This record gives sequence, C-alpha cells and structure tokens, in this order.
Amino acid sequence: MAERDEEAARDEFRHALEELPLEADDVLSYRQESLPGRAWQRLKRGEISAQEELDLHGLDARTAESLLREFLADAREHGLGCVRVIHGKGRGSDDVGSRGAPVLKNLVDRMLRQRSGVLAFHSAPRAQGGTGAVLVLLARRRS
Repeated sequence: MAERDEEAARDEFRHALEELPLEADDVLSYRQESLPGRAWQRLKRGEISAQEELDLHGLDARTAESLLREFLADAREHGLGCVRVIHGKGRGSDDVGSRGAPVLKNLVDRMLRQRSGVLAFHSAPRAQGGTGAVLVLLARRRS
C-alpha cells in the first residue's frame, strides 16, 4: 500500500510538471519565513559557499528526480548547509517541454519547494552558474 501511495505521489508530481511555468532566464527563488533576512540576502548574493554540487545537465527528468532526491538526503545526512544544483537553462537541448520551457529547471524548482529540509533557494550569481544553477540552503538535521 505504501508503494502505491509513493507511486501515486510521483505521478501527481510529474503531472504538475506539464504546466512548466518557468522559462530559461527566470530566477528560481524560495524562502521559508523562519529564515532570517540576513541569511536570505547572503544566499541571494552568493556569499554562502556551496559545500557540494550536483550537475543534472543532459539527464532525463526521471533520472534527475531520483538523483536530486538522493543528493539532498545525503547532503542533510552529512550536515551540509549549502549545496548547488546545476539544472541548465534548457536552451538548445532536448530537455524542453511541449511549450519550449526547460524541464529540469522546473523539476528542480518544484522538488525543492516540497522538501521539508530546504530552508531557501535562489538562482546562483552569474559567476556561479546564473539562472542555470541554484544555491540551496539546507536545515540542520535533527538528532
């Protein structure tokens, strides 16, 4: 029964991806209200160093989804505070939806918003990947 629930949740998540509202140059941005404003500003400016990085370029959505879940779980397990996820902009690739919007960028945005351990995320500064990458601030793992 748990497996069926998990599969139903995945199907619902993938169905939501069909809307694909974000475009290649759109900024990804999310913040939990509990995050102090100073930390949020530092993240947006790229002043918090990413301790690990995941590059999803060229992957299909199903593989990228699985790798991102594992990456975030592993990062939290190892007590990392900030990570970078490179999703690309979706220009000139096969990884665009029926409306021409970048699939991986939209997948990353939706997944990060649903993860309880994600305090905030913001598109990286230009020197760190710009709108083709996102810096993710993670909550500390509870003992």
